[in-house]
Amino acid sequence: MKLDRYDLKILEILSRDGRITKSRLAEAISLSVSPCWERVKRLEKAGVIEGYSARVNSDAIVKRTPVWVQIELKQHNAESFARFERMVSETDAVAECVAVGGGVDYLVKIAADSIDAYQRLIDAWLVSDLGIERYFTYIVTKTVKREGPPALPDPDG
Repeated sequence: MKLDRYDLKILEILSRDGRITKSRLAEAISLSVSPCWERVKRLEKAGVIEGYSARVNSDAIVKRTPVWVQIELKQHNAESFARFERMVSETDAVAECVAVGGGVDYLVKIAADSIDAYQRLIDAWLVSDLGIERYFTYIVTKTVKREGPPALPDPDG
């Protein structure tokens, strides 16, 4: 799908403010409401806009201990990866997981109730049939930057 400067501007604005009104969005990109809204609907239908959500400060609800874990599996085959990814998907404490290259298989962010809860989770994973070869734990001491809106191409060139 080819995106023009209006589309990119719409995406930039909506990624920062998903609750903006139709008229304010149209005004911000210098189009009338109807063509602007047609563009938004086209971007949604094409899957460029996947949805809208609120960024929730979970620390305001319950304080969690964020922990990053590097994980290397014993076996590097589709079955091993699928088994590990299934377990991660089913574990509520896992906030994020990415597969990476470069000697480590996965980086996993865990939002644990405590360090003890994190260790019990890892211990359970180690005795399960996940095939973890080794892992390295990094306890977060300070969040420097949270994920913000995605970097988009400059609409002006």
